[in-house]
Parts: sequence; structure tokens; C-alpha cells
Amino acid sequence: MTGRTVIRGGLVITASDELHADVLIEDGRIAALAAAGTSAAEAWTAERTIDATGKYVIPGGVDVHTHMELPFGGTFASDTFETGTRAAAWGGTTTIVDFAVQSVGRSLREGLDAWHAKAEGNCSIDYGFHMIVSDVNEDTLKELDLLVEEGVTSFKQFMAYPGVFYSDDGQILRAMQRSAENGGLIMMHAENGIAIDVLVEQALARGETDPRYHGEVRKALLEAEATHRAIRLAQVAGAPLYVVHVSAMEAVAELTRARDEGLNVFGETCPQYLFLSTDNLAEPDFEGAKYVCSTPLRPREHQVQLWKGLRTNDLQVVSTDHCPFCFVGQKDLGRGDFSKIPNGMPGIENRMDLLHQAVVEGRITRRRWIEIACASPARMFGMYPKKGTIAPGADADVVIYDPQATQVMSAETHHMNVDYSAYEGRRTTGRVETVLSRGELVITEREYTGHAGHGVYTPRSTCQYLN
Repeated sequence: MTGRTVIRGGLVITASDELHADVLIEDGRIAALAAAGTSAAEAWTAERTIDATGKYVIPGGVDVHTHMELPFGGTFASDTFETGTRAAAWGGTTTIVDFAVQSVGRSLREGLDAWHAKAEGNCSIDYGFHMIVSDVNEDTLKELDLLVEEGVTSFKQFMAYPGVFYSDDGQILRAMQRSAENGGLIMMHAENGIAIDVLVEQALARGETDPRYHGEVRKALLEAEATHRAIRLAQVAGAPLYVVHVSAMEAVAELTRARDEGLNVFGETCPQYLFLSTDNLAEPDFEGAKYVCSTPLRPREHQVQLWKGLRTNDLQVVSTDHCPFCFVGQKDLGRGDFSKIPNGMPGIENRMDLLHQAVVEGRITRRRWIEIACASPARMFGMYPKKGTIAPGADADVVIYDPQATQVMSAETHHMNVDYSAYEGRRTTGRVETVLSRGELVITEREYTGHAGHGVYTPRSTCQYLN
């Protein structure tokens, strides 16, 4: 463990404040903040001084939706916990919450243990787990209580993917009722998978096999319908609800209506829905396969409503749903049949920069950037103020961010273990310069100085975001 570090001369930005302050780090935590140039700040001595003049000093990003090494469609997500967490650090993210998977017929514990085994000793930043619940029965319901007690406090269910992860309304209601009692938060993949499967079958029968049909069959109305149904089931159960990867304006409208009614309903969107569209899915020569994910990319007009939802706080969190599959050897399993293209996109390294670009363009404020990328995800999933802010007592997960530097996103230069970038050639302003995780340098002036095994498992308390 290093001793003391002082970060001097930067603009400290949190969800609530912007101040020119020096930051003192001691034993892996933030020890103090003091206005730059004051006698208190001047008196600090430290083994390491980082000059942040002209830079932002921000909390490390908290990405609460990642899928490292996820088995899907006969293959595995191409980022391991080692490569994925290293890429996260390069992008200014210092905490991830990944999804452990329960297989049908198996216990939650078995799934959780398997994911612990994948991650342990391999992560360069801190990590936690949500639990994917694929099989709701009396034993599973009892296990939910035990998992909450040990810091796995959120459970994902799927209204999509019949035969794989799908839960019917009765199973969903039972899990929600249990979470109403134990304080867990149900996360919902809200798409009507039963109806979508019919449309997939019909499209393929008509010879509509290209990637763009993935977006056409997974209709926005079927996302909205499932979102509405999930909200009402949660209301019946008296449980809070978090809807993942919201992509359709009609789904945003359902969330907004529920929140206007005073319900504890929350929504997440992802950079791909804010910056990409069905134009990408329609790219020729099977290039559109790079952009196949579920929920799917939508026509451009949906972006306006997603940005509005982020400004009005009807959407609270931007996560990545990082689930990369290589174009060659994985995405091409679906040549001639879009339904066989592995669903998922890379993005963990791009999130903080893309959202900063939104600040540059005036879509959101600097503080809102930190709120949706750091503070709100940490609060939503029981990690605040240990994660998600810069305040005395918080973990020293700190990013020195250069708001003037420009970059061009590209597979040539990114660190994710995938052979394409969803944002190839995109110019952005703002770049991560230095990253500390619990006071240890992981990225030092654009050089990776971290190591696998530094990152530790982080148990979480229950949702801190409730009314």
C-alpha cells in the first residue's frame, strides 16, 4: 500500500459540486479536500504529488452493467475479467458490477460461485455481482434472502429469450414479492420475447436474414409493453424496479408515467442508444452485425427522448451493457440468419468519454455527467459514498481527466479484446490521463501501470436511491 498522495491544482467535479481543490489520499481513501492555495492544502506532505492543473479530478466511473466471459449463443463474450477491467480503467471506470448467471435447474449459489472463480485474482479494478435469476422456485426464493445478506443485492430477470433466461409473469411476480421483503432490487430486461420469437420466425421465412431485421422484429412497442407490464407487476408486489438498457422512446414514456405516479421505478440507458441508430444496423456487407444487441438500436428520433430522460432524471444511469463479440469468428455465426448473431456490443472503454462529449455539446452538464456515470449507479446499487464521489472516507478511485485533449476512437488503439470499435473514427474531446483505484495508480499519464488482482470483490448494501 502506498502512503500519501496529493492531487494538486485540478477542478474537482462530483454530482453535487465543482470546486478548485487539492485532494489528499491516504491508505487507499480520500483523507481530505482543501481549497487550492490555502494554508491547509499547502501544509500537506506526501510521497507522491500529481499535478492536475487545467484538468478535471473526477470520481472513477461506476459501470453497473457488464458481461465479462458471458456464455451466449454457443460462444463467450470476448473480454475476460482481466482484459475487460483493464479496458475499463483505460476508459476511466474503476468499479464494475457484472452479472453472475443461474442456469435453469441449478442453484443461484452455484452460478455465483462460478463467477467468483472467473473474476478472483484477475481484475485490475474493483468489482461486484448482480445475479441473473433464470429459474424461480421455492429454493431460489430462499436463496435470494441469503444473497442479499452477503452483499449481492440485485437480481436480473428476463422477459426476453424464451428457453434461455426467460421468466413468465408469475415467476417475475414471485421474485418481486420476495425482493419487496428482503430489500433486493429487481432489474428487468423488458422485451416481450414470446411475441418477438414469432416475428423472428416470420421474418426468416420471408428470407429477411440481414442484421437490420434484428432491429425490425424487436419492436419498440414490444419494449414499451414489457416495460409497462414490469412496472405494474412491481406495483402489485410493492417492490422497486430497475429497467435495464432502455432504448425506445415509448419505454421512456412508460417509466416517466410511473415516476409521475410516485412509483420507485428507475431506468438505465447505454451509450449505444444515445449515439448509434438503426442506420448502423443497416450497414452493408454484414457490417450491421457489429451493432446487434438487445434491446436493439432504434431510429435516430429515439435519441432525443433518451437525452431528455437523462436531463429530467426519468433515466438515472448510463451503463454499457458491455458484452463484446468479435466480428470475425463470433458475429459471423449469424451470416444468413440474423437470429444467430451473438447479441452484444463493446463499450466499457468508451462510456466516460462519450458522455463527456455530450457535455462538450451542451446536452448535459459536467455534474450530471458524474451523476449518471458515477454517483447514481453507486447509490442505485448500494456502493455510495465508498464509490461514486470524491469526499473524505470514500475509496480513492480518482480520475485525472484532460477536458481539452482530443482523440479518435478506433479498434487500432482501444484496449478491449474485440476486433472492432462501435465508434470507429469518431472524434471526441476529453481523455483519461491518470487513474487511481483505492489510491494505487492503474493508468499513469496514459500508460497502464496496474495489475490483475489489484481489484477486489465489493459486497453491496441495498438500493440507496429509493424515495
